[in-house]
Amino acid sequence: MQRWEERARDEVGASMHQDSLMLQNSLPQYLEQLVDELSTKIERTPARIKTDKLESTRIGKLHGHERAGFADYSMTQLIFEYHILRQVIFQILEEEATLEVRERDIIIDSIEQAVNDAATQFSQTLRDIQELFMVTLTHDLRNPLHVIKMGTHLTLRRLDQGDSHVNIAVTMLKAIERLNSMIQNLLDASRLRAGQSLKFEFEECSLDSLLLEVVEDLSFAYGDRFVVVSNAAIKSNCSRKQMQRVIENLAINAVKYGAANTPITLTLEQIGTQISLIIHNEGNPISSDAQSILFQQFRRTTSAEDQTGWGLGLFLAKSIIEAHQGTIEVESAEYKGTSFIVKLPKLAIQKS
Repeated sequence: MQRWEERARDEVGASMHQDSLMLQNSLPQYLEQLVDELSTKIERTPARIKTDKLESTRIGKLHGHERAGFADYSMTQLIFEYHILRQVIFQILEEEATLEVRERDIIIDSIEQAVNDAATQFSQTLRDIQELFMVTLTHDLRNPLHVIKMGTHLTLRRLDQGDSHVNIAVTMLKAIERLNSMIQNLLDASRLRAGQSLKFEFEECSLDSLLLEVVEDLSFAYGDRFVVVSNAAIKSNCSRKQMQRVIENLAINAVKYGAANTPITLTLEQIGTQISLIIHNEGNPISSDAQSILFQQFRRTTSAEDQTGWGLGLFLAKSIIEAHQGTIEVESAEYKGTSFIVKLPKLAIQKS
């Protein structure tokens, strides 16, 4: 371990900031495990082999977990540590006698398995740390953002129509709404990646009324570009809050990526037991290649690269619609514009 530590400090930059015990962490345990595997006096029963494998995996994961907690360590440096360890083991053992083929194979196999276990745990722990940081950061941003939003609304109400500051307040409100949406999308995507489900509170809701409310709010920020086509009361079991997010996301996307100053049409209708919501905008079509990645998280089309956002909106919209036992798809063609088509059952089965 002394010789390994000397080389590690010379060749692995992140090791310079650790004291001896922190640097070595689980590696002495690994060497003890390797000694058992090399021993010719221990009977290698199936039970013993299984126990050794489990212990070896535990030690490798422990090393990876501890390295992920050091800000300076990267996956490359973690793996390099094990390469140094393998070289040092061979050098020291062969100073006394040439290793047999069986012994070399055991050492090589053991190191490879240790690297795999440590790297897997390093990645998992790093993801956990990043998720915790992201959730904590986004959660802490919500309160001050809410204060700013309420203050902007209040300011806007007190301004007279025609006041030059109205446009400034409206622009601020758009930015606040966008930031709030980005924060919520990031939180929800984190939950989904962690294997958790989004929170749905299903109730009977009037989709036509919800659509009108959303459009009214959006018109306040984006102007009178929205055209609602719905001539019937359409009810469904749905999570009102989550469906509102879907409609807002699709409508705002139509504003961002559609042709400027052209109408955005939201058509809601019911055919039999199926509800259809189509959000259409004019403008350049979405290529077939881009359509194939639209609903993937953190994937953005070329035309969207100059827009703000995480690339999560459509991914989350798809997750929400699927939780309502529905589907979402896109149709886009030259001279026909782009339509996002949401189809829902009239009565979705409740989920918690």
